[in-house]
Amino acid sequence: MVSFMKKVLLALALALPVADALQSLSGRALASPRRSLSRPYRSAGVRVVSATVMAAGGAPLKVGIVGATGAVGAEIIGCLETREFPCDGPPVCFGSSGGKTVATANWGDITTEKFSVDAVTGFDVVFLAASGDFAEEYADAIGSVLAEGGVVVDNSSALRYKDGVPLVVPEVNGDQCEGASVIANPNCTTAIALMALYPLFKEFGLKKVIVSTYQAASGAGAAGMAELRDGVAMASTEGEKYVDSMGRFKEKVPNSEFAHPLAFNVIPHIDKFQANGYTKEEMKVTWECRKILGFPPIPDAAADAKLDTAPPKVSCTAVRIPTLRAHSEAITIETVKPVTPEAARKALTGFPGLAIADDTDAGLYPMPITSTGNYDVEVGRIRQNDVFGDRGLDFFICGDQLLRGAALNAVLIAEKCKA
Repeated sequence: MVSFMKKVLLALALALPVADALQSLSGRALASPRRSLSRPYRSAGVRVVSATVMAAGGAPLKVGIVGATGAVGAEIIGCLETREFPCDGPPVCFGSSGGKTVATANWGDITTEKFSVDAVTGFDVVFLAASGDFAEEYADAIGSVLAEGGVVVDNSSALRYKDGVPLVVPEVNGDQCEGASVIANPNCTTAIALMALYPLFKEFGLKKVIVSTYQAASGAGAAGMAELRDGVAMASTEGEKYVDSMGRFKEKVPNSEFAHPLAFNVIPHIDKFQANGYTKEEMKVTWECRKILGFPPIPDAAADAKLDTAPPKVSCTAVRIPTLRAHSEAITIETVKPVTPEAARKALTGFPGLAIADDTDAGLYPMPITSTGNYDVEVGRIRQNDVFGDRGLDFFICGDQLLRGAALNAVLIAEKCKA
């Protein structure tokens, strides 16, 4: 058994397709009620919005990407390609010094250029997949030199709570894109959660939202994914140096990207701890859910009491787990109106960007193994909550952190702005 598990873990560490790895080890294919796990899947409506961009009468758009060599930047390029975004030639890729090569499927190898504000003058869309410090220094300056109607889409956290900068999940508050020259992309956990929370908020109202996250290594970028792969490979191939045959830890697996080794571990610590005992990652979910749903981001009991609609109270516990790139979340809600699982499924069904995976008899529920590479967020395990009764619901969601949690949402924002 131990030898078999080590082979499985080694296959994961080497980034083999999971279904192919299990088939090679067991000699039989892995059955799936949904799809082949070795085939990438996006969404049935993958080209709809981009077609709308072209139908709106616009010429092809000049697109720039700052930070194209990172994990999010690479996925932005992939989304532009897959969604057939109307780029005027290859996107121009910028870096701090230039001269690096970015491989693409449709445009071949692109050589990065050194960034300057002058270099993006007249562009229609500029994606920032760089640091918060970069966004704070340059986002407004870039926005001021773009073509008429141009937009900067920032993937950092620096501008999310800034007055005058919309924080957007297009299916939820895409109307906020109109007229904006700089738009912030939400935290990955928030963007994934709101795909299920928003239709329930509209139909039943929300009083309380309690979230427990299971966040993938990709939240720490390509370096975080590499550290997980390396850690799993070391612990599963180097005899009993790190983990003995009974699962006891011995020597510490090296780590630098996470607070502790992530291989064979879970870490309830993402971002810095705050004075209230929450981490900043956990507070982002509160602040950003409020802002995207139309409330002031920072809770204030006195100010909230004066609002026509009371904002939901949100609490989150964020945990890093040893998966590569799909975030999962267990969510409990207390609603304003009575809710049943059947009514909730009806409200969730058909919401764009959301896929129902809720058939426990068939082993169908959201998992990283099935949501990785997908545009849609999966929702399932929908059930009545025993604590809140007929106004309570529990459910589980899973979404690709680099797609819905970052690159896809950014490209959808650009599509919304240019439609």
